[in-house]
Amino acid sequence: MVNSNEDYDRNDDLKRFDESKAGVKGLVDAGHTTIPRIFIHPAETLSDLKPVSDTPSETIPVIDLSGFDSDRRASLVDQVNRAARDYGFFQVVNHGIPQANLDRTIAAVKAFHEQPAEARAGFYKREGGAGFSYMSNVDLYQSKAASWRDTMTVRLGPTDPRLWDHVPEICRDAVAEWDREVVRLGGLLLDLAGEGLGLGAGSLRELSCLEGRIMVGHYYPYCPQPHLTVGLGSHADPGVLTVLLQDHMGGLQVKSGGVWVDVKPVPGAIVINVGDLLQIMSNDVYKSVDHRVLANSCQEPRVSIAVFLNPSKRDELYGPLPELILPEKPALYQHFTFSEFMHRFFTKELDNKSLKNYFRI
Repeated sequence: MVNSNEDYDRNDDLKRFDESKAGVKGLVDAGHTTIPRIFIHPAETLSDLKPVSDTPSETIPVIDLSGFDSDRRASLVDQVNRAARDYGFFQVVNHGIPQANLDRTIAAVKAFHEQPAEARAGFYKREGGAGFSYMSNVDLYQSKAASWRDTMTVRLGPTDPRLWDHVPEICRDAVAEWDREVVRLGGLLLDLAGEGLGLGAGSLRELSCLEGRIMVGHYYPYCPQPHLTVGLGSHADPGVLTVLLQDHMGGLQVKSGGVWVDVKPVPGAIVINVGDLLQIMSNDVYKSVDHRVLANSCQEPRVSIAVFLNPSKRDELYGPLPELILPEKPALYQHFTFSEFMHRFFTKELDNKSLKNYFRI
């Protein structure tokens, strides 16, 4: 029975859940057949949820990176440019990462989350900083409602040789290998995106956009009432590019043309999306779009791994790039440090969050 509004103390429930250090997985393991009240989202969010099968048939572009040479490069620059302009999301196939590496990365993140609760609890912490952490809902105390997922976070860059001492052994080798793959693929995609803007080769890398990498490994266990909550609320990513590995379960949706569109899993594909910072740097040539993840209604857990490509030079100024400011299209955004940018991101709830409007002139 749900308590009345008069005697319901949400903060007390949040604190009790947080201090359990068991996450949403702990609730599932405890046999909950209904979700706690802190996870129930407002009516305006729930009214907009649609099952995957009911969303439009429009598809996110899939770009084939095979056969890479100078002639093919021009075509790939054009494809990445059009996808980043029109959708803000695309998938890449034949990217050079073996399927075994994709499977190993997903399995390692899943293995961490499926350890006994007491093994996970030793890594549970809400404060940021370097190294490794595990928690449920980064915006737990700021959001209107919690979302049905747990997350492990690894701060991969700038490179600190002591990092790997803090990453649990159960996923350490797989995460290190995945980081090496992301550096290679992410560097290529940054180059293609930059060339699509008319920038010189390697311009975005020179701005340290590949160096400030953060990885999150999301775990979405079975939800007994998926119509009352979400796996991840609607938001836009703050950084430059996001490199996302998702399993076969589905559930990721992108806002396109005012409607939610499924990003259907493609075997072997990796999902790429534009972040708010790249939209700002491109002076609105590229677009960062809202996306969300539905709560998992299947007994099998959903796993996804996102690596956010961010600048490492946090105290330098960022804004529209000088090459993209023209008399007919002046700068649309003010300049700011990346530290200020991210501080703004983490002082609000995740749901419906975007930094673009805050820094728009």
